Amino acid sequence: MNIQKRYMKHGSHTENYFNIHDILASHEKIPCVYEVPILRLGFLDASTDSPDIPPNTKMELPYWLASSLQTRKKKIVSIELPKQYREGHRDILRADANVVDLHKMGPYYYAFGSKLMNFDHVEVDDIGKSLTHTFSARFRKIMDSSLNCYKGDTTKLRSKLDNNERMLFTAGQLSLHDYQKWEQRSTDKIQASEMVTNHRKRKRAVMEQNN
Repeated sequence: MNIQKRYMKHGSHTENYFNIHDILASHEKIPCVYEVPILRLGFLDASTDSPDIPPNTKMELPYWLASSLQTRKKKIVSIELPKQYREGHRDILRADANVVDLHKMGPYYYAFGSKLMNFDHVEVDDIGKSLTHTFSARFRKIMDSSLNCYKGDTTKLRSKLDNNERMLFTAGQLSLHDYQKWEQRSTDKIQASEMVTNHRKRKRAVMEQNN
């Protein structure tokens, strides 16, 4: 898979309604500013008693809602980048991505970041480059760790990985496990299927009856 194309092509991310991880990533919050008044929905803003939401009101909305409101012909909200994707945090990742606790920055850091690229924002290309750099910089360490910590305690190491990195780590450990089984010749032996075995039993039973 071309990671750079996935993260840097504007609008390339599509929703996957059958993937629980994609659904959870869609619920991550985005700072938004209302561009137009929203009537009779003031109760959504806990900081005011107004019956309406006036323009310039700031509110955090889940991605799935913010994307619907921001991409209309008459834009209802404008978005601000979540702090973990702003320039200051991108600079930290650029300096040394391996020391960052990415799970603390967001359990779906890559998935949510790729969703942000669907917005018309001046920094989406920079976010794409940051996601690509971060993944590339951390990939080797994740794979090396997964192949050298098979029987050790990996709790501390895994706690700093985002969800995609954890799945990658698990895949590396499973690959090592399968390789070790093959190397020790302890892989499962080829056996006849249950259907073939039952057929042989029935055939043997018929032959015994005929005799």
